[in-house]
Amino acid sequence: MSSKTTDLERLRRYWDKHSGRYDKQMGFWDRRFFGDTRQWVCGQASGEALEVAIGTGLNLRWYPAEVRLTGIDLSPAMLEQARSRAEETGRSLDARVGNAHRLEFPDAAFDTVVATFSLCAIPDDRAAVTEMWRVLRPGGLLLLADHVVSTSAPLRAVQRLLELITIPLGEEHFRRRPLNHVQAQGFTIEGHERFKAGIVERLAARKPAS
Repeated sequence: MSSKTTDLERLRRYWDKHSGRYDKQMGFWDRRFFGDTRQWVCGQASGEALEVAIGTGLNLRWYPAEVRLTGIDLSPAMLEQARSRAEETGRSLDARVGNAHRLEFPDAAFDTVVATFSLCAIPDDRAAVTEMWRVLRPGGLLLLADHVVSTSAPLRAVQRLLELITIPLGEEHFRRRPLNHVQAQGFTIEGHERFKAGIVERLAARKPAS
């Protein structure tokens, strides 16, 4: 078994273990930091949509009713909660165990790809963005939100210290900037906001139609 496979299995166990208290933890961050970000992101989705690292399905209620949604996550325990939430809300959801580094979908399969507060914990965020590009149709929309490196030097120092604990524990990064990978991949930025001392960033980016 390769070291990458071993790392993913370790992460799968980590998120399975934390699935029971994930909603409560994220509820705190949504109220204190993220605000209306889930609505802002998911409300722009259309057509055939893929949510990468759908977790327990906290975004489900914010998608327009006509969106046909597929969700992948590394953790079966998290996905079980997402399926239950979809049933409770009447949302149709194709939920699958999957690896963001190698999405098991053909090229140009989706009109929209969404990821919220997950690229911070995906081991290779650049590879994940590359896969999102691949599965998006020409003209498709990428919608991302995450906590990122702060614009404040003192807060960046705190983030650096936090990473000494959070990266070995659960691959949680505080100083990433997915926007850089999105721009390098060739997406056109159509919407972009950054707030809370630069810690929260959300964006809408279009894959060129040609």
